[in-house]
Amino acid sequence: MKTIIVTGATSGIGFAVCKSLLQAQYRVIGIGHTFDHCEKAKTLLRTEIPDQEVEFFYGDLMQQREVHRIADQLSEHIEKTSDSCLFGLIHNVGCVRSWYSTTEDGYEQQFALNHLAGFLLTHRLLKYLKNESGRILLTSSQSHQWMKIHWSDIMFQKGYHPLLAYKQSKLCNLLFAYALNTRYPSREIQAFCIDPGLFRTDIGNKKTGKLVSFVWNLRKAGGVLPEIPAETYRFLCDQKKNPDGLYYKNCRKMPFSRQVNRQNAEQLFALSEQFCNIQFGV
Repeated sequence: MKTIIVTGATSGIGFAVCKSLLQAQYRVIGIGHTFDHCEKAKTLLRTEIPDQEVEFFYGDLMQQREVHRIADQLSEHIEKTSDSCLFGLIHNVGCVRSWYSTTEDGYEQQFALNHLAGFLLTHRLLKYLKNESGRILLTSSQSHQWMKIHWSDIMFQKGYHPLLAYKQSKLCNLLFAYALNTRYPSREIQAFCIDPGLFRTDIGNKKTGKLVSFVWNLRKAGGVLPEIPAETYRFLCDQKKNPDGLYYKNCRKMPFSRQVNRQNAEQLFALSEQFCNIQFGV
């Protein structure tokens, strides 16, 4: 049985992806923000799909010390239950912030959670992914199409704009996936990004101001249920051979921004190594 980890797994797309993967007979490990949210999600999944293996871990992936703590727990669990093999790592956790806020490491919160958390967790679990020619899936967005990396002030300290910070973080997802695919042969790992489209989620209502929350309520009212975009995550996991695309929506390969190129990918990769104080894969 193949093991897949899903972050942001207690609600929205993450929960829907967990459910779909369990129905397809994968072993699922979910990561959520709090113990209570994880217990509730685990209970629901075990009730609806009682014959499949699902476990949850909790923590604040926005903080790098928490990423390391959870990675230690995941490593122990994978070695005990999955013969040190990890088939899938789905980076779905994310946030929106109306105002400039930093983590305890000093990084802007959208950049930290939407990009650096996945970068660091992938680094920590890379050896298990290589053991099973694993797949890394990242939740991106069409909004990356109209964005460039703000190299001169990547944390937007000198003029914070929540939408630009969010768009940049989604572009970072694609650049990270691109960099992984140029650094590692597909027989070792393969990375993909997914555009879930407009769906019903509360991401724009969590720790945001009244205006952002109001606008988000209007937008999500026209969105689809999370089960619809969840199909693309399962599709990419189900393929016997690695699909040849980088960016997918509705189970189909899609074009992406010209900003997703080797120069930008390598520059972001090196900068992310500095921010996480690591040498990737070492």
